[in-house]
Amino acid sequence: MKKIIALVGALVITFSTLVGCGNSKKEEANLIGLQKVKKEGVLYIGLNDTYPPMEFRDEKHELVGFDIDLGNEIAKKIGVKAEFVNNDWKGIILSLKAKKFDMILSTMTITEERKKEIDFSEPYIVGGQKIVVKKENTSIKDTPDLKGKVVGVQLGTTGEMAAQKIEGIKEIKKYDGVTEAFNDLEVGRIDAVIADGQVGGYYLKKRGGDLVLLDAKLSEENVGIGFRKEDSDLRDAVQKALNDLKSEGTLSKLSEKWFGYDFYK
Repeated sequence: MKKIIALVGALVITFSTLVGCGNSKKEEANLIGLQKVKKEGVLYIGLNDTYPPMEFRDEKHELVGFDIDLGNEIAKKIGVKAEFVNNDWKGIILSLKAKKFDMILSTMTITEERKKEIDFSEPYIVGGQKIVVKKENTSIKDTPDLKGKVVGVQLGTTGEMAAQKIEGIKEIKKYDGVTEAFNDLEVGRIDAVIADGQVGGYYLKKRGGDLVLLDAKLSEENVGIGFRKEDSDLRDAVQKALNDLKSEGTLSKLSEKWFGYDFYK
């Protein structure tokens, strides 16, 4: 009889433990936003690593750029570490909603269309699309001069959207990464590239003065960090971190490092 009672007791304890573990795992699975990030000790950041100087691979294939440094600084402010998850740009919002990462920090322009699907921080960069041409190409000095020309853009970006609004372009050549577009511009396969102004400025510096960034600004765009709509607490924590980084001068230092000037003055 004692053996039966002991066995029943052991089974009850085992069952209770399993139920407890199951509930604990279920509770962890239900964690969202800031609570999840704090629990895991990691802020998972989604990006596309083909957009120098914002996010790209250097000669050693290490992930570097303005957004990478910024992501690390934000994570530090929240008290966790940053881990970056590379994603195809076309599906980056779908991947965020599927919880493959906690937020998007990848030079994402805040648009009304995107705001229907996700929430954003306040802008951390106010940029815009600009035209880059080879220095020797004097036939393109302004937007109307793109008539009859072949223009390169990164697929799925606001650069592509800006190009589609220009009348008379012979062909809009779309690339998975903006680096490929600049490579084709360099060898003469295309006549111009449309990209964010800070990206164009980076390539001007990198390519040793062979390129020219035209004065014409095709759009003015607010760049923000994207979040799932239910993760408002994480959005607020990241926004506070951004505000602190700006007031402390960290954003200015990152701007000088990657753009060559203080964007935040």
